[in-house]
Amino acid sequence: MRTPPLIRLATIADRPAVIAVLAAAFIDDPALSWLYPDAASRPARLARFFGLITNADARLDLAQVAVDDDGAIIGAALWRPPGQWSLPVPTLLMALPRLVGSFGFALPRALGLMGAMDHQHDRRPHWYLQFIGVAPAAQGRGVGGALLRAGLARAAGQPAYLETATPSNVGLYQAHGFGVRNEWQHADCPGFWSMWHGGA
Repeated sequence: MRTPPLIRLATIADRPAVIAVLAAAFIDDPALSWLYPDAASRPARLARFFGLITNADARLDLAQVAVDDDGAIIGAALWRPPGQWSLPVPTLLMALPRLVGSFGFALPRALGLMGAMDHQHDRRPHWYLQFIGVAPAAQGRGVGGALLRAGLARAAGQPAYLETATPSNVGLYQAHGFGVRNEWQHADCPGFWSMWHGGA
């Protein structure tokens, strides 16, 4: 029987492993598959996408990683603290060339979805779980639950918020105290569940 994974804060040295884990974990994600419909190019595009996301987080000091007993990173959770869930406009403008490189001709679809997510986002102070993923070989071992518990513990009773487009994830989040705030859909993208933990 494997021991529970160690959950710790990420460092900048973990960035390549975090990118690889999240790109593999989200390979069949409904919303990202909508943005990247070509299955052959999706792995490389997802790696560029999560490279962009982790680059925007600079030091990665708010991310948490799950480490297996052999020292390998098998899961990651990207959190943003209260008041910082939305990237500043200058940061987005600086990232525009990388956005083009990641999304290509799908950039208008991506920007539209980002706008819809921003519109739906809860404005009350909260910790935002931007992405959480587990390496495919480590799924089903409670790694995602361990990452969730660690993130909520760090929030120290403050509310938390997330979105998911994966129906099977809704029950997992509910089991950890999240409730469905609303359901919504942008264009012909698969629907999302916005979920809230704590507070009113």
